[in-house]
Amino acid sequence: MTDPADIHAHQDEARVAATARAFRARSRRVQLLRRVLPVAIILLAGGTVSWIVLRSVMSDVERKAGTSREIRLDKLRFHGQDAAGRSFVIGAEGAVRDPDTGRYRLIGPALRLNLGGRKVTTLTADGGVYDEAGKRVVIGPNVRISDGGSGFTLVTPEAVVDTATGIVSGNKGVQGSGPLGTFSASSYVIREQGGRVEFRGSGENKIRGTINAGGATQ
Repeated sequence: MTDPADIHAHQDEARVAATARAFRARSRRVQLLRRVLPVAIILLAGGTVSWIVLRSVMSDVERKAGTSREIRLDKLRFHGQDAAGRSFVIGAEGAVRDPDTGRYRLIGPALRLNLGGRKVTTLTADGGVYDEAGKRVVIGPNVRISDGGSGFTLVTPEAVVDTATGIVSGNKGVQGSGPLGTFSASSYVIREQGGRVEFRGSGENKIRGTINAGGATQ
């Protein structure tokens, strides 16, 4: 017959052995984690930094790639003729060509429309856009037009030049002065490259001016 004391002793030894095995297993896991975790932390940190650097480099490359597609010009000049054979020159301090639309963004544009001889209409502004394919130039703000055909000097926020016809127009208001006096209007059209100038009023923005000859007000 087995002695109960021996049974209890064997059970105690089994529990102690199981506890020891569990302790050794935990110790091995702890030692493994102590070795693995620092490496994992370094790898994660390095991966994060690498991703940030990679994204920065990619963004810089994309930005430079987009910029490199633009064509930048300094002190440019475009020479052409309208349908009637009259010459024009579109100049600018600088320009940037949009690769998607083909249009030129003008910096400090200066246009010359030549009627022949000394009859030259010049237009200057702070900026503008030249659509070569669409035969159209839009300049502004701070447009100043010196009209060689009529002798008037016009100041307006915007001027639209049709390079096919040579017609210059604007509907954002205009003020001017010339041989006959001063005036203001809501819109204007310069035809025949300065040979004929028309002014229009609309609503309350009627044509107003002062005629020098008689001192009368229109």
